[in-house]
Amino acid sequence: MVDVALSLAVSPCPNDTFVFHALVHGLIPGAPEVNLTFADVDVTNTAAERGEFDLIKVSYAALPWLLDDYELLETGGALGRGCGPLVLAKDAIANGDLTGKTVAVPGDRTTAYLLFRLWAADKQPGRIEVVPFHQIMPGVADGTYDAGLVIHEARFTYQRYGLTSIVDLGEWWEADTGLPIPLGAILAKKGAVDPAEATEWIRNSVSMAWANPDASRDFILANAQEMEPDVVQQHINLYVNEFTLELGKDGLAAADALLQRAAAAGLTPSVKPFV
Repeated sequence: MVDVALSLAVSPCPNDTFVFHALVHGLIPGAPEVNLTFADVDVTNTAAERGEFDLIKVSYAALPWLLDDYELLETGGALGRGCGPLVLAKDAIANGDLTGKTVAVPGDRTTAYLLFRLWAADKQPGRIEVVPFHQIMPGVADGTYDAGLVIHEARFTYQRYGLTSIVDLGEWWEADTGLPIPLGAILAKKGAVDPAEATEWIRNSVSMAWANPDASRDFILANAQEMEPDVVQQHINLYVNEFTLELGKDGLAAADALLQRAAAAGLTPSVKPFV
């Protein structure tokens, strides 16, 4: 057992606060105290490169730069079906052709952007701008950007901005591979925390969240960027699923498929397969 506080960085999104509520609040027997930091995934991807946290939520797309110092845990992350990133625009764009257009993305090493690059290989945008997630939809709506790549609760709210979905990259990925889409991974820093112990703590935290969902409600709503309870619940229902508890064969295969395709396309360094 670790007898010093562990540092944890996750997003303030409802799936993460739901999953980690019990661990953060000292409800898991045998788990150490946890010092929590909230940050958008583009921030955590960069922080992990600097080794700043013991446990951290990052994009699967960032793993090729992180696995020398961190180990992938098979619990607590975000994978699934029907939950992929969307490319949005104010008006329909014929055939989703973004050639020459300006596209806002939430981070240059996010899974969303990696999927976008694989999808848009033959229709390259003219300009990519990395933009904080909450600024993307307003920026597309006011014409600052021709299109925007969005994740998370934007699936449920983009119509409010008068936007149209050009492509659902999750549907594209699933149709092409038959696998779930690997979005967010939980990593444990080598030498700072035992991966097997951390896996057990997080897995118990997930199980406790499912067993008593009301316990985490105030914590979730206090940190959610989208405060409407129905949107928060839709978010949790979509992103907290069987793969959150255990990646399993399909989850690991999805991670391998994404990273092998990215390496083959020259977009990321190659990594050793998980399975």
